[in-house]
Amino acid sequence: MNHPVAVALSDFSSRFLQAWCDAGQGFPRSEDLVGLESPCVESDSGYEVTWKPVKREPFGDLAGVEKGIELRLHEDITVFYGAQFSGDMAARFRDVEFDLLQVFSEADGQRLQENILGHLVTQRRLKLKPTVFIGAMDAEDQVISVCNLTGQVILETLGKDIREVLAADIETFLQQLEPVVREC
Repeated sequence: MNHPVAVALSDFSSRFLQAWCDAGQGFPRSEDLVGLESPCVESDSGYEVTWKPVKREPFGDLAGVEKGIELRLHEDITVFYGAQFSGDMAARFRDVEFDLLQVFSEADGQRLQENILGHLVTQRRLKLKPTVFIGAMDAEDQVISVCNLTGQVILETLGKDIREVLAADIETFLQQLEPVVREC
């Protein structure tokens, strides 16, 4: 799929892999992914997994979320999570460092959909505009999200109506991201 979000995500993934290579680290590594099966696993030593993003075919969707909450998700969100299998990628947007969340496998995609559904149900209960998270931060009460109504990428404080617009859309956001190499 040549959707602008899929292209921007692929471009960032390439920059992320290049940053790991430039740092002399080879493929990205994670201890958290040991024992998990995924098309993006390069090797699993039993202590750490090396991986690289791979195009997802067929393209993934978030139909379970949409059906569960009876809400059509913004196309950019569906493309973002459906375009590839990958480990989470550390990134920086201006002065904000976070992990860009990704789908590691089909099973991980199901877990992600359950988490997104729970997030949307909580927002509905609190009468907040619907968002879907795409980035996790060290501060557990903040996430990088996409507003389902506008497609804007925002820094969101969970459970509150505190939202700072970071970019007009996911494509622009991904184009401005800087990869961060964090060793295990």
